[in-house]
Amino acid sequence: MKILIIGGTGLISTPITHLLAQRGEEVWLYNRGKTARPVPANVRTIHGDRTQLATFEAQMKELGPLDCVIDMVGYHPEEAECAIRAFSGRVGQYIFCSTVDVYTKPAPSYPVREEAPRNPSSEFSYAYNKAIMENLFLQAHERGDLCVTILRPAATYHDRGTVLYSLGAGSAHLDRLRKAKPIIVHGDGTSLWCYCHAEDVARAFVNAVGNPKAFGRAYNVTGEEAMTWKQHHERAAEAIGAPPPTFVAIPTHLLVQLSPKRAWITKVNFSYNNIFDNSAAQADLGFRYTISFTEGVQRMAAWYEANGGFENSDADTEYETVLQRWRQLEALLEKGAL
Repeated sequence: MKILIIGGTGLISTPITHLLAQRGEEVWLYNRGKTARPVPANVRTIHGDRTQLATFEAQMKELGPLDCVIDMVGYHPEEAECAIRAFSGRVGQYIFCSTVDVYTKPAPSYPVREEAPRNPSSEFSYAYNKAIMENLFLQAHERGDLCVTILRPAATYHDRGTVLYSLGAGSAHLDRLRKAKPIIVHGDGTSLWCYCHAEDVARAFVNAVGNPKAFGRAYNVTGEEAMTWKQHHERAAEAIGAPPPTFVAIPTHLLVQLSPKRAWITKVNFSYNNIFDNSAAQADLGFRYTISFTEGVQRMAAWYEANGGFENSDADTEYETVLQRWRQLEALLEKGAL
């Protein structure tokens, strides 16, 4: 099969590229060439920027007919409209990487299934745009312009990745755990979260290629270890040999006031339960959750230790400022001054 991956060197698309190449497919990548990751020798690359819409369409026409396109870097509705123009009648299947963040938060029930309402807040522009793109692609499928498959990963990571925390992401969080510094959790630390390693997610994408069961369908491809945020930090600490964390719980709405830019993602995403049903992907795509969170963090830590170590958490002065300001608020509350 002749397969184009828009992206191909990113978090999920790197293992997709390698798996398809190992399977003997004719793999083409389209990307800006800014991510320095090795690709198999039999993979060909076209450099370009898909946000340059007219140029992208012209380059795609030059590439000729394709059996499958896997779109890993679509983030804006105009890019979906461009892809529909570029590939209508010229591609056997179009696989779009969306996100579970398209679902309405909070969900009406858990675990969240594919038929759940999809109406993310416009404040969360990433999810809001992905939902619009899904609708555009599904409409194209209904018209017969494209044969569309949609995959919705959740929090995905790889060996060179990072774990999340209430003020963002980064390997400095693992350094913080190792140094036994206090760990901020939003709310009371009991909202539920899940992770999935990119290698597991990638296999679902590969198994969707040319799979008639997947035509016109959307699938959750997410982790299956439901963890509270406290458990998430505890397991990460255990995985790297750090002591059990000491937690500082801060109500989400106050955390956002204390650190507006960094806690914004907690407000729109981390503070909600994120637990999803993968049974459709298991049945149709052979999706399996094989790399536990503990194993994944151990692999991550090993990669960092072999490549210069974690970021130094001592440099994150804003984290300490947030803790200090919260302690001042707590002291005022205890005195009845607020």
